[in-house]
Amino acid sequence: MALVSNIVATYRGPGRVVGRLLAAPENEGRALALLMGGCVLVFISQWPVLARRAHLQEENLQMLLGGSLMAWVFIAPLAFYVLAYMAHLIARVLGGQGTPYGARVALFWAFLAASPLILLNGLVAGFVGPGIQLTLVGAVWVAVFAWFWVAGMWRVAKGQG
Repeated sequence: MALVSNIVATYRGPGRVVGRLLAAPENEGRALALLMGGCVLVFISQWPVLARRAHLQEENLQMLLGGSLMAWVFIAPLAFYVLAYMAHLIARVLGGQGTPYGARVALFWAFLAASPLILLNGLVAGFVGPGIQLTLVGAVWVAVFAWFWVAGMWRVAKGQG
């Protein structure tokens, strides 16, 4: 199934999509591609925010973009790998049957599948600025991301995939 179709299907049933992803042979390159895709989209979502900040505070936009690139494309993936392994360990302590690879796929897919909302969050932050609208969009993103991740981890922990 295509990436966009899988993202849309995740909003209807995140566990089923993670199960389909895990039904394919283990491929760390695919898992890394999911994570890097999500990180690049978050980096892109930061562009309006950083442009607004550079304009309002008279800062150098290229420096802000470079810092964001370093953070989201080079450092965040390492943090996501650590977070996925910690989630795997917690699931094992709670009796889960999943693998570290399954935990990575569940987290990385949840992050990528929730990316349309993080893109919307970036647009609201850049064009509207701080306020209730930004808080609501951010809260919806966090809730959707958590839903996708928990549903994916549940599928992984049950050993279905």
